[in-house]
Amino acid sequence: MDCISVFDMLKIGVGPSSSHTLGPWRAAEAFLKELEAASIFNKITKVRVDLYGSLSLTGKGHATDYAVMLGLSGADPEYIPVDDISNIINTINTNKQLNFGNKFLIDFNPETDIVFNREFLSFHANGMMFTAFYENEEFSSTFYSIGGGFITKEDDSATNTDVTCAFPYLFNTSTELLEFCSKENKSISEIMFENEKTIRTEDEIHHELMRVWNTMLECMYIGCHTEGILPGGLNVKRRAYDMHKNLVGTTPYSNPQEWIASIRKTKVYFRQILKWVSCFALAVNEVNASLGRVVTAPTNGSAGVIPAVLMYYLVIENHKAGQKEIEQFLTTAGVIGSIFKKGATISAAMGGCQAEIGVSSAMAAAALCELMGGTPAQVTMAAEIAMEHHLGLTCDPIGGLVQIPCIERNTMGAIKAINAAELALDTDPLTAKVPLDKVVNTMWETAKDMNNKYKETSEGGLAVAVNIADC
Repeated sequence: MDCISVFDMLKIGVGPSSSHTLGPWRAAEAFLKELEAASIFNKITKVRVDLYGSLSLTGKGHATDYAVMLGLSGADPEYIPVDDISNIINTINTNKQLNFGNKFLIDFNPETDIVFNREFLSFHANGMMFTAFYENEEFSSTFYSIGGGFITKEDDSATNTDVTCAFPYLFNTSTELLEFCSKENKSISEIMFENEKTIRTEDEIHHELMRVWNTMLECMYIGCHTEGILPGGLNVKRRAYDMHKNLVGTTPYSNPQEWIASIRKTKVYFRQILKWVSCFALAVNEVNASLGRVVTAPTNGSAGVIPAVLMYYLVIENHKAGQKEIEQFLTTAGVIGSIFKKGATISAAMGGCQAEIGVSSAMAAAALCELMGGTPAQVTMAAEIAMEHHLGLTCDPIGGLVQIPCIERNTMGAIKAINAAELALDTDPLTAKVPLDKVVNTMWETAKDMNNKYKETSEGGLAVAVNIADC
């Protein structure tokens, strides 16, 4: 059975896409390690990157070319100051040189050394091949970005983690997970916390979960306080700023924590609640669209759903909630996301937007349900309800940008998650007709049946009906 950590499902990185930006970035880093392992790193004089399939078709809009350049430059997406990104890219484009692995300069012309190949490789829709040249020889390696920042190679060797699994509770399905919950009399988050303890100390788990949350919170805060037009050519106006300005009231604040306290003092009529949740989701994905720092949850394109729903709980449902509830929410969400990854996909290039917004909505619904007192069976039911009503959702980004319809879809996913949690809380799981595992299987079958035009290629749907010229 696969062992997937909560921190595999909730990765800190840079937008706009986990599969098209973070994955290729990590692949470039992995390629550098391969060159070092082969003892040829210091001999490299030139590098070429070939992008295939979805990475090629929507690579420009998803900043895939930026990602591989930054990865080959030795920058880490988790820690690089986002303000440095444009300077690094501009320097490469101007000087036609790349600081290889942050060690030495090599000639590199992005226009000729990054090749966009429209054809698909057979193993996965998001393929890329790195080729390094040295002493009249070359070294090539092919990677696949399989969603959520995960990368792999065709021989299934894991390139995104060196962790040896020792989880006491191994599960691939929700049925297996619920059996553990029943046997151990533990919640879903408690089961997963025991698993995480085999990888990290308890203090490390607490610290990392809060680091994930603080990144989400900062992302919402930045998005709600930034106005203007998003980059990319669609001229999409940021909406979170104006929406937030009309909602926030007059209580002063100077940091994200004080901001939470100020929001708790605002009106909580139904319309305001809808607007707040939408505002939080919009804020995150506007930051994501502008190459800001976000948390893949489980992907960058769906990064706004989970923080929006957790923020809803903190500022609307439970003003006394704090670190304990935040960690419980994130842990539960990570567990549900791992079940979808194991049994289906979290890659829009493989399964359409149901694999991103659908999964994120299911994760958020389950997490909210557990925080509001749901049993493990009700928690998985909440995930099932949320995904059931995203089945078949296509991925058709206009201009290959993670903006239209991606940003708004996060608001829809968040609202559906809250509704799904409430429905599950008022339902006896014994009367449920559709178990979560059946929905996971159905989602995967739907993904395989879906026309490739609707799998993050910008060759169908809104991406064809509306183009950049229309905007």
